[in-house]
Amino acid sequence: MPTRQPSFSVDPAIVPPVPAPGEVWTVGAVILNDDGEAFAQKRSPNRRLFPGSWDIVGGHVEAGETLLEALAREVEEETGWRLRHVRRSLGTTTWTGDDGAGLRHEADYLVEVEGDLDRPALERSKHCAFGWFGPDGLDRLKENRLPGEFLIHDLLAQAVRRAPDPMERPELRSGRA
Repeated sequence: MPTRQPSFSVDPAIVPPVPAPGEVWTVGAVILNDDGEAFAQKRSPNRRLFPGSWDIVGGHVEAGETLLEALAREVEEETGWRLRHVRRSLGTTTWTGDDGAGLRHEADYLVEVEGDLDRPALERSKHCAFGWFGPDGLDRLKENRLPGEFLIHDLLAQAVRRAPDPMERPELRSGRA
């Protein structure tokens, strides 16, 4: 069976985990705009897992997918944007949701996307709002979460603090964003 060529590039330093049989994995994409703000979408209040909470783009890795294939699929499904480049690993975590489905492993990545960042095509049955969060707006990401449940806040805070200066990115200097 021929290997599929991804339509996105990956920083050579990234070595995604390979799930062991029986493990449940999710992936997350942190997307920054040209102002260094991070994208988040609000989960609909009728969602079984984390209703009404802010979330990053991402979801479960399906059978037969690599983590990065799942990342590209989730970006396109949840926003209409296309994954262009996986810039940096933001780490892996293990968590248990409030839905009774057990332990999950999550790999999160800082990514670059193609598309109109002002007009994401949200999956309206799953997400009811979106926002761009800079350092001054990060506390909103704690809405509908209990103390100690600030994974999304902490992840976006880490990415926003380490956001590259737009003038350090050649594609922004040349106007090719």
